[in-house]
Amino acid sequence: MTAPAAPPERRDRIRALFEEYIAMYASRDDRLTERFSEDFTGFTGGGDFLVKDRAEWVRITRQDFAQVPGRIRIEMLDLSTQDLSETVVMASACFHIHLPVTDHILSREVARLTLVFREEGAHWKIVHSGISIPYPLVRDGEVYPIKGLEERNRALEALVEERTHALHESQALYRQLTEDTMDVHWKADRDLRITYISPADERLRGYTANEVVGCHVYEMFTEEGVATVKQVIRRSMAAGPPGVPLGFQTFEVPHRCRDGRVLWGEVMSKPDRDAQGRIVGYHGITREITARKLLEDRVRELAFHDALTGLPNRRLLLDRLAQALAAGKRSGLNGALMFLDLDQFKALNDAHGHEAGDLLLIEAAARLKACVREMDTVARFGGDEFVILLGNLDANRAESTAQAARVAATILAALGEPYRLAIPRDGGLDAWVEHRCTASIGIVGFAQHDTNPHDILKWADAAMYRAKGSGREAIRFHEEPDRA
Repeated sequence: MTAPAAPPERRDRIRALFEEYIAMYASRDDRLTERFSEDFTGFTGGGDFLVKDRAEWVRITRQDFAQVPGRIRIEMLDLSTQDLSETVVMASACFHIHLPVTDHILSREVARLTLVFREEGAHWKIVHSGISIPYPLVRDGEVYPIKGLEERNRALEALVEERTHALHESQALYRQLTEDTMDVHWKADRDLRITYISPADERLRGYTANEVVGCHVYEMFTEEGVATVKQVIRRSMAAGPPGVPLGFQTFEVPHRCRDGRVLWGEVMSKPDRDAQGRIVGYHGITREITARKLLEDRVRELAFHDALTGLPNRRLLLDRLAQALAAGKRSGLNGALMFLDLDQFKALNDAHGHEAGDLLLIEAAARLKACVREMDTVARFGGDEFVILLGNLDANRAESTAQAARVAATILAALGEPYRLAIPRDGGLDAWVEHRCTASIGIVGFAQHDTNPHDILKWADAAMYRAKGSGREAIRFHEEPDRA
């Protein structure tokens, strides 16, 4: 007996329920189980066994698309319905499954879905569901069975797990290398704004990462440091052709600290470039070198300065004397060099030891500096010998000689004042010693035609010995009449 033709409204209702099922299936929404009857049965996506539990059906169908990101687009090609009775309708449709994956083989599935609906009270329920691959409808190679997709998903899951584990290990190693070290690791964008900085920066400079990220790199440096960084960036912008790897550039730059200190950092920086060779950012490592810089400065200081008094030594004096001679040639101005030896210095050393002598030399150096201009040079030659270099004296030789004589007289008066020296004693109070120490001074005036610094020093030394031989506490000029 043929079933009666279904009313149009029932066909429309079944079609709407079918489309709703497909939509919910594509979105993997568990609410579709509300459409299942209590005695629901269905074939799995692979079509290889029957299930009689709606929850199991949902679990199996979810596995089919476990690794497919996002919503699945299902394109229904046709829909036919057949009334099996007044309360049972079978609906069937051939459709394409468009998967959002890059593999073109898996990007489209062709399948046929059959649903059997039964009217239960006021609602239609799905009592049976089956999906199949109608091979005659498509070309070979265009269909990839749902079961194959499930197998591929399992392989993808294993690969994702493996890659995730490797990523976690890589991240742990990166944190170990960047966060558990005293070196500061950092990244900046093309506008020189910090995008990442490691915790070592807070330990060194006192600023948290939240305070630094987003700031311009110039804010990290002193004014001197900013100038250095600008120069390095200009070199980076002009470096090699696109595609040629650019190695790290290393430079030293002073950094600002929260507490007002300045620390030196050795920065190893490399620009990040895109495929066209354009700079898109920077990354690098900063290592604190403050102690090394202080040591270098100290070594440099000792190379050109006396360790006891801090005055320029013989090496630096000769360099400045050569500069003064060259400047005199350009300007036509005269200069003068004084060679000075302290009188009664050996007696202090013999009576009270080298500690007392060192204290007197330090005080004598301070008095000498107070007697001359900032531009002049006071140097210690060793022992109790000092040299004073006066530059930019009058172009008239007689007047420049008089200027030098006035400075020498001021020096004699300053050095002749008594010295009160506090000599430390082990386990007790300082011992105070008062000592009077005069000086003998030899002077050489030089002009633009004098070109040999060593000769000038030799003449000043000879004049000093003439002053010492005349009874000490005296001034003598080279090749000038004796004067007390």
